[in-house]
This record gives sequence, C-alpha cells and structure tokens, in this order.
Amino acid sequence: MKMKAIILFGHGARDMRWREPFDRLAELWQSQNATVPVELAFLEMMEPSLDEAVSALSLAGATQITVVPVFFGQGGHLRNDFPVLLDACRAKFPAIALSVTPAVGEDLAVLQAIVDFGVRAL
Repeated sequence: MKMKAIILFGHGARDMRWREPFDRLAELWQSQNATVPVELAFLEMMEPSLDEAVSALSLAGATQITVVPVFFGQGGHLRNDFPVLLDACRAKFPAIALSVTPAVGEDLAVLQAIVDFGVRAL
C-alpha cells in the first residue's frame, strides 16, 4: 500500500526563533491533513536535514514523499545545493518516490496571499 507524506524544506538559520513559522506551518498541515505525515527539513544550520526527514518518514511507512521548498524563489540554494541533497536521498532511499514542487513563492496563490496581507495592513 502506498503512503504519501510531505516535507516542508526551508533554508535554516542560527536564530531558533526563525524556525517558529515553520513549526506552525507543519502543525497547521497536520491539523488539516491528519492522514498525510509531515516533516520539516532544513538546508543548513537547523535539523532535521533532508536526509533525516526522509529517513523518519520512511521508517513511518511513507513510500511517496513530496518535498515542498518553502523558499520565496528558485535562488542558488534551490538550483545548486538542493538537487545534490535530493539526489543523495534518492540514492539512499531507492524504494521512496521523491518528488519536488516549485518554490512556494512562485505560486500565484501564495503571492496573492502576500498582497492580501498587505491590503489588511493598510
């Protein structure tokens, strides 16, 4: 049986408070999609890493994992660093189907939510 899961992938930062919106995002996901496990993963400076998140979901029985880059756009990290990490995970976890979405900031609905936020701030 196929089990889907999602990884919300962010950059990471030295200041642990930077992570708080990511934790809230994962909690919001889980409250609205209780049957689809979610893990956070970070490129650097924070844990878990992408490898650790894939491993945790694999141990939980996930067979299909979608990685959602919670980045505003496709900068150097997503074009250069992320593919290396993803390829390493695909090699280490060949039984897991790993797919990737575009950066969330490239989605029109996300951009519209930011515009709406700005309108409410006026």
